[in-house]
Amino acid sequence: MNREHNRKRLREETFDICIIGAGASGAGAALDAALRGYRVALLDRGDFASETSSRSTKLIHGGVRYLEQAIKKLDLAQLRQVRHGLAERRTVIRNAPHLAYPLPLLTPVFSWFEGMYMSVGLAMYAFFAGHDNFPQGRWLTKPEALTEMPTLTDRMHSAVLYYDGQFNDARYALALAHSADEAGVAVVNYLNVTGFERDNGRLTAAIVNDLLSDDTFPVRAKLFLNCTGPYSDAVRLMANPEAEQRIRPSKGVHIVLPRETLQSDCAMLIPKTADGRVVFAIPFGDKVFVGTTDDDYQQLDQEPVLEPAEVDYLLETLRPYLAKNPDKSDVEAGFGGIRPLIVSSRATTKTLLRDHEVEYDSASGLLSLLGGKWTTYRLMAQDAIDKAGELLNNSTPGKTENHYLVGGENYRFDDWQCIQQQTNLPTDVCQHLMRTYGNRAQRIADLASSRPELSEKISQQQPFIKAEVVYQVREEMAVTLRDVLARRWRLELSDWQLTIRVLPIVAELMARELDWSDQHRQQQINSYQSLLNTFLKRAGLTTQPANVTHL
Repeated sequence: MNREHNRKRLREETFDICIIGAGASGAGAALDAALRGYRVALLDRGDFASETSSRSTKLIHGGVRYLEQAIKKLDLAQLRQVRHGLAERRTVIRNAPHLAYPLPLLTPVFSWFEGMYMSVGLAMYAFFAGHDNFPQGRWLTKPEALTEMPTLTDRMHSAVLYYDGQFNDARYALALAHSADEAGVAVVNYLNVTGFERDNGRLTAAIVNDLLSDDTFPVRAKLFLNCTGPYSDAVRLMANPEAEQRIRPSKGVHIVLPRETLQSDCAMLIPKTADGRVVFAIPFGDKVFVGTTDDDYQQLDQEPVLEPAEVDYLLETLRPYLAKNPDKSDVEAGFGGIRPLIVSSRATTKTLLRDHEVEYDSASGLLSLLGGKWTTYRLMAQDAIDKAGELLNNSTPGKTENHYLVGGENYRFDDWQCIQQQTNLPTDVCQHLMRTYGNRAQRIADLASSRPELSEKISQQQPFIKAEVVYQVREEMAVTLRDVLARRWRLELSDWQLTIRVLPIVAELMARELDWSDQHRQQQINSYQSLLNTFLKRAGLTTQPANVTHL
């Protein structure tokens, strides 16, 4: 993806559809539209998936909680979400098998009745999933459960095992944007929409400010599609000040613990907390992510951060299920996201519908894709582009169901061995490259072979190598330190202290590729370090600021 080339296209061309927001739904809609033959622009005021779409629980699922509510309340809307989610689960994994895969989940139970209740519910879950080649779940005895997850409490009666999908959300969104770019979309990050031009009230151009150059220019299109998630109302009101607000933002946070917390490749589902929520403990790399919370959030101009009360809540929720109680000193990082829940008459964010809606504002001509969740991003995008086709009087069917994303076609994980034979890189590095880049891993291997200094790890604690930074700048439109460390790698999510320590190494590599001055390089380091120290302080995890000079 070449930012300058695409930016030039935005200045010169008129597009059929300009999509605002490059998270799951926006990038998915861009790819869908391009495969149907539309001329498409995709813009984001930040990096790809820099907001909600990179801060999920990393699960591709139908929604066990939705199924329970659907049955208890005879709620067909909830049941529809489950069926859509389970149907799409297979497609999400098939189209990017390097980034998404089945995940076993254990649910500890404390009585025979509870085990039977969960087993019946999960059998129904499997029934709705149909024949999708997922492994079958089962009711485990206590010894079997402890074999799968040795850290479980001895107080449990047994456990129920079932399967859902796990994925790398930020890289999946990046793969969607990258695939859209290769399908002809003009994809540009760090472009902020500040207003619209109109003709008789109808939108004809988006006024954008390039946050890297401070340049302002119009992007012209026949139709504008708003895919900005929890920020959708801001764009809707910019297009039509008379519009009613439709989004009720909800904050969800996760804490990060060492992988030893579970000592398992299985995740854990805590089916009911003291306040009626569902919490997951998910192995992800060498860490365990525990979450999520679900609370109203109105400070949309501020990044959601982990707070001490949220840390305490998640630790207290986890403790009854483990033999050894984790405490605050075990927490290594955390992350918060904002869900774009659609306004409803229901009382709390825990029960608001998360299904999506395609809204057309006849006064301005703005199309908005509201609500939804990661698992059904493709259906959301398909519905939005179906409506766009109607409005453009040029309808054509979608083609994304069987379209491999960048890195996914002909993917074979065992090809890491070929890379190792070619480069002599360590096993953990070669396996990481395959899981992260799929069939594009060879390109990083070629960089490492051509420049041996790029084969070095940035830290002995992780499998990341310097060649990846060069590739991410050249091919994946990484332009800031956080682009690399938070999203193309997921280091910020898993270890704040280590992220701070490697900043100078990554900054030096990016400076060479992007021709940064020494001053700009140091500004990037200082700004990111300050942000991470703020995260640590706000979460109550340290009293001493971490510093890059501790290298």
